[in-house]
Amino acid sequence: MLRVLCLLRPWRPLRARGCASDGAAGGSEIQVRALAGPDQGITEILMNRPSARNALGNVFVSELLETLAQLREDRQVRVLLFRSGVKGVFCAGADLKEREQMSEAEVGVFVQRLRGLMNDIASSAVMGLIETTRGLLPGAGGTQRLPRCLGVALAKELIFTGRRLSGTEAHVLGLVNHAVAQNEEGDAAYQRARALAQEILPQAPIAVRLGKVAIDRGMEVDIASGMAIEGMCYAQNIPTRDRLEGMAAFREKRTPKFVGK
Repeated sequence: MLRVLCLLRPWRPLRARGCASDGAAGGSEIQVRALAGPDQGITEILMNRPSARNALGNVFVSELLETLAQLREDRQVRVLLFRSGVKGVFCAGADLKEREQMSEAEVGVFVQRLRGLMNDIASSAVMGLIETTRGLLPGAGGTQRLPRCLGVALAKELIFTGRRLSGTEAHVLGLVNHAVAQNEEGDAAYQRARALAQEILPQAPIAVRLGKVAIDRGMEVDIASGMAIEGMCYAQNIPTRDRLEGMAAFREKRTPKFVGK
């Protein structure tokens, strides 16, 4: 079992402007915590809506969007981890009970915001599959992300059948990077994610950020255009201090000390 030595700061809410909690979660549905000590630079987002198994409701999405907007401006954040405060659940997908009470116009606005959220967190298409079993078309990007992950034929099969996948099945298909056996504490997936975050943490922040942009934007266009996007991202990285530090560290055979500049 993986053990991680770190210093923890208390969870704190980042409330979204212009929305009120439904009261079911006993407070803010989204909370954040910045790790300290050797894990400084890793920030965790806690999803805390036990009454609805962290389903994506209006308040939940509003608070999460606001939190992401605030963290995006925080240069101290290098790696972001999502975790659940609800035992045995990560996220149940869309809150269909809440959506049933919305007008058609309200549904359209909400789904548009949900698409933006999925783009922000680079979510997989698995969450959208649940909607098919409720008489809905995946509307938060599932029909577009899944074919890009699995190919058209398998994406159609999963969306048309509404089949639910276990973690192991999702791993075999390549929808998730890792599947781990549960530990006694029940947080094996979190510990694996934390270990991955610790691998990313010492890397050059600007290079990681531009690498993400190049991949995400490049996947939306043809390969020639993708190469052009990569070239533009690479050009932005050339004048950084971190690039010079990386080259110097390689030459001097030492560990680089990146500062994000």
